[in-house]
Amino acid sequence: MHEMAITQSVVDAVCERADGRTVHSIRLQVGCLCAVVPDAMQFCFELVTEGTVAEGARLDIEEPPGLAHCRGCDTNFPLQDLVLLCPCGSADVEVLEGRELRIMSMEVG
Repeated sequence: MHEMAITQSVVDAVCERADGRTVHSIRLQVGCLCAVVPDAMQFCFELVTEGTVAEGARLDIEEPPGLAHCRGCDTNFPLQDLVLLCPCGSADVEVLEGRELRIMSMEVG
């Protein structure tokens, strides 16, 4: 479960940036192609925030869909998983979106 380590890194970064202020909420983007399970991150969040300035904070996770560009037929198409294959049959594709794992915002008080 690598979500624990990822969530710990997110919380560490947020707590450092909060500089002692209480964190009320954190908003993340977790792309559907980045191999992270958002529900697992939600589970880990409560554990890793215990005893920190983020304890009791709300974690909001956005899950942007995947998008790829096919060099074979020169079109963009939605990508649901890590099988990099265009509907035209070409495997010459470039992933454009869906690999994000970003802290978008945090609310402190």
